[in-house]
Amino acid sequence: MKALRFGRHAAIAVIAVGALALTACGSDNATNSPAGTQSAAGPKVTGTLTGIGSSAQGAAMDVWKTNFAAANQGATVQYSPDGSGAGRKAIIDGSAQFAGSDAYLKDEELAASKAQCGPEGAIDIPVYISPIAIAFNVPDVMDLKLDATTAAKLFRGEIAKWNDPAIAALNPDVKLPDLKVTPVSRSDDSGTTKNFTEYLSAAAPDVWKDKAEGIWPASLKGENAKGTSGVVKTVTDTPGAVTYADDSAVGGKLGTAQIKVGSEFVKISPEAAAKAVDAGKAVEGRAANDAAVKLDRTTTESGAYPVVLVSYHVVCTTYPKQETVDLIKAFEKYVVSEEGQKAAAESAKSAPLSSTLAEKAAKAIETIKVKS
Repeated sequence: MKALRFGRHAAIAVIAVGALALTACGSDNATNSPAGTQSAAGPKVTGTLTGIGSSAQGAAMDVWKTNFAAANQGATVQYSPDGSGAGRKAIIDGSAQFAGSDAYLKDEELAASKAQCGPEGAIDIPVYISPIAIAFNVPDVMDLKLDATTAAKLFRGEIAKWNDPAIAALNPDVKLPDLKVTPVSRSDDSGTTKNFTEYLSAAAPDVWKDKAEGIWPASLKGENAKGTSGVVKTVTDTPGAVTYADDSAVGGKLGTAQIKVGSEFVKISPEAAAKAVDAGKAVEGRAANDAAVKLDRTTTESGAYPVVLVSYHVVCTTYPKQETVDLIKAFEKYVVSEEGQKAAAESAKSAPLSSTLAEKAAKAIETIKVKS
């Protein structure tokens, strides 16, 4: 498969959608109000869409559904941030019309989706790129340097104190306290967990021997909490705690780690996350209209931050009613449009889709149709 080359600044404008100054609904993540307004164009749609899934998408979903409803009076998008695994389950069993997921469909999930979604099943539509922060609560320390091996040992409980020699060697100028390390993981099936353990298993295979999964290994000690907001709150309330979370949810309240890539340490940022996705390839064995991306977790590209996720909306290729088809296509076109990507970047600190990936997403959306 050819590598997908993703630039930071180019994204296609699929439809222009208005954004009024409305108050966003509650979410699992902190949000910023959308800046300014946009002009609405194209036919209006009505009805209600129901989505379930990624809590890391909370900030972006708040601004997307608010802006979309503002431009389409009579159209509503409901979203419950129950976790990526719950979202994929919901699209498969028909209890939601789309799923938010920070991991693309597994092969077995794709096969199972055909019962509800028709012979071509469901497809993965990328909606944004986001870095995953290794976030910690260490008094008077807001910045640390970590390599993959040290990070893996922290989360496996093999490093018990923050002044451990392994951390100290990477941070000679930081005064590290004699404070217990408390790893905090997600208790729910999470795409963020899947992406984080995928990074650890690829970049530190001698330490992280567990398979990359959406469910945290039950054998590991530590605390756990449900959802992105749950782990961030637990770490905020627990001196010495460390977790992994979408960077939009950390919001400067906790310290975050720079990650060693090649011979340098890279700070977390949307730009660095987008650069890591530059090395991604299309997932093999998928339909031409599926836009799932396989990431390179061991890249040595200068300035790339490899602890990253590509967040998706998982949608059916067919729906029973034309009204649903029109509504889901209009909403998803807005999400991947230049306007939608800018709104998400401002609200969720995500990196916009590149022109290549946005164009592929838009073409995939156009293939959604009514069941015959």
